[in-house]
Amino acid sequence: MKKAFTMLELVFVIVGIGIISATVLPSTKTNPLAEAATQLVSHIRYTQHLAMVDDKFNSSDNEWYKKRWQLIFQPVKDSGGEIAYSIFSDNNLSGNYDGKPTVSDNEIAEHILDKSKYMSGGTHSLINTSKKVDKKMNLTYSYGIESYEIKGNNCNNSTRIVFDYLGRPIYKTLTSYNQSYKNNRLIEGECNITLKSSEGSITITINSETGYSYIR
Repeated sequence: MKKAFTMLELVFVIVGIGIISATVLPSTKTNPLAEAATQLVSHIRYTQHLAMVDDKFNSSDNEWYKKRWQLIFQPVKDSGGEIAYSIFSDNNLSGNYDGKPTVSDNEIAEHILDKSKYMSGGTHSLINTSKKVDKKMNLTYSYGIESYEIKGNNCNNSTRIVFDYLGRPIYKTLTSYNQSYKNNRLIEGECNITLKSSEGSITITINSETGYSYIR
């Protein structure tokens, strides 16, 4: 009897290949804009992977859904507005779901390849810590990205992408939720993240339902 791969196993393989591909890119930056997009796609997929394997449901916590894994764009503190992003889960260890990646609450994901680092390019709170940021997740510093834009059917002007346990993308902060799924917050159609630099622009698309992300 032949054994078939499960969907979850296939997702793990795809995520692993994406992460490896992003880390073995040539060191000579022939196209920083494309490299930034390739890296971001792999990290969006990793965020989705975390959400699927780390279901936050907890019958003793009425607000468990606010802990869902997400990727958030934030300017780096005291950097003049450099654009970076972080992967985190709002743990509420301080007694407050604030929708921000907080080091003291152990909310930011450990780095995939280097456990001494966070999966973050730096945020307002990620300074003076024992672990270090990943400078490649600072898109301005590493790739010259000057701005980004998120647009789509119902994800316009968002600063984050959240995933549920099925891998479906949700937009905007979870802090205002009063139930596990708020009306009209599951992304419908395509959600497009456009990175812009002096070289031009490049767009990453996230599909609804499957949450599959790719470079257009």
